[in-house]
Amino acid sequence: MVQNFHMPPIGFGPGSQMADAEETLEYMALPQDMRTYSPHLPEVEDAASVAPAIALLRRIAGACARAARTGATAEFDLAGLDAENRALIADTMGEGEVSVKIHGIPAVAAQESVFAGVWRLSGAGIDRIEVAPIPSLALDRAFTVRRAGQGATAPRPEGVVNAPALLAELLDKSVGYGPDAPLHVVNLTLLPHTEPDLLWLDTALGEGSVTILSRGYGNCRITATGTAHVWRVQFFNSMDTLILDTFEVTAMPEVAIAAAEDLADSAARITEVLEAME
Repeated sequence: MVQNFHMPPIGFGPGSQMADAEETLEYMALPQDMRTYSPHLPEVEDAASVAPAIALLRRIAGACARAARTGATAEFDLAGLDAENRALIADTMGEGEVSVKIHGIPAVAAQESVFAGVWRLSGAGIDRIEVAPIPSLALDRAFTVRRAGQGATAPRPEGVVNAPALLAELLDKSVGYGPDAPLHVVNLTLLPHTEPDLLWLDTALGEGSVTILSRGYGNCRITATGTAHVWRVQFFNSMDTLILDTFEVTAMPEVAIAAAEDLADSAARITEVLEAME
């Protein structure tokens, strides 16, 4: 026997109830603060008084164009400029996405300008601009050991599971690394591991002398280990959540390097700023 069909009573089901007046709908925070290039035109009241800075900017633009074509790097010492000219250089350069901390004697801080591949280097007795994909000191000192790695002999606390196999892979690629060697990546995000695994790898690989922070859509922290050519590369989203954790065996992780196209673009942008100032 077919039962009579009854419509559901009105006022029941999702969306039919009155919301609590004290409750508010919470939305997940959206990504913010993506850095993009925007032209900045310094105010120049007397072009004659800042002629040395303008001439230097013109040389920097030329160096960017050469670096884009040939890969040649260039350095420009700022020690000979007076305060007004130095201020104009600083105002024009601004601060870009990449910062580099280089340990050693002297310790050096390198800040990329808003023009990719143009770096301001400062430290004891150092005040210069370098045009290069990455500051040369970052390459020279990267694997100068600050804390020696203990390798496979590092004490293994409870919970170390997969780290010894990962270390063997990294050490093999480190020993066999050459100028033509392809990039080798160990993606910890996709591999099973424990917190003791990570701590043991840090002890086994040691610590180098260069740390790089690249700020774009989120942050990327790049740290040289004490093992030649092995870098720890960690990507964080705009809410500072770790989303990708890797080791890279390479001379320098590509995310920190200004490409030839970037340098060519910087040459054009500096020229545009100069045209606006003159």
